[in-house]
Amino acid sequence: MSKSMAAAPVALITGGTRGIGLGIARALSGEGYRLALNGLRPVGAVRDILGELGGQEKDLIYCRGDIGCAADRKDIIEAVMRVYGDLHLLVNNAGVAPKMRLDILETSEESFERVIKTNLQGAFFLSQAAANLMIRNCREGNPEGRSIINISSISATVASAHRGEYCIAKAGLSMTTQLFATRLGEYDIPVYEVRPGIIKTDMTAGVAEKYGRLIAEGLCVQSRWGLPEDVGSAVAALARGDFPYSTGQVIMVDGGLTLRRL
Repeated sequence: MSKSMAAAPVALITGGTRGIGLGIARALSGEGYRLALNGLRPVGAVRDILGELGGQEKDLIYCRGDIGCAADRKDIIEAVMRVYGDLHLLVNNAGVAPKMRLDILETSEESFERVIKTNLQGAFFLSQAAANLMIRNCREGNPEGRSIINISSISATVASAHRGEYCIAKAGLSMTTQLFATRLGEYDIPVYEVRPGIIKTDMTAGVAEKYGRLIAEGLCVQSRWGLPEDVGSAVAALARGDFPYSTGQVIMVDGGLTLRRL
């Protein structure tokens, strides 16, 4: 750790043991954060990751739970407070894709509800819980270094008619960023949105051939896949406070995919 354990800030990262979340966890570990990583897998399945990033309750804990479930969200927050007694940074990263990519004329309510519950509802109410903890600490004279960072997607504004529920959830998460930034402004708690493009993870593995071809054909200005560490670097910069006067803003990590070009 780069900071003394007594002073090290605490970050809760949902979906923090794989893909983009793991890239963020590695970056924040390098910044000296004590980590609370959330995921759905049994602890035995993530033991190697926990060992890599720390593995001791003094600097890392695993909070297993479904953020789409209110009881699990409560347990996650309680675990963080029980071990660390504080929370400086919430990274809402956990997300699911539709089990089947269906045309919006065929999308089921079951799929819609599943995606919204995890990608939007879970992030909203975790933000609410974290915000109230952060406000309490501000009132107690300990305001430094607190923020919320939402990991959305270019799908917040780029329409994909075969995964509409995912696009709607990410668009809602973008507004969630603006809402909490507005509400927490008086406490000087910034809220940011990081919007990744096509990132090489297990979520995109099923469409790797398609997107690999599109990238090679010029889909992105930077002609390569995005990597979890690209997102991690952006989150680390925000967490450090490198953008102190930019609350509510979007940081694009998409290799220029969404640039308008002729």
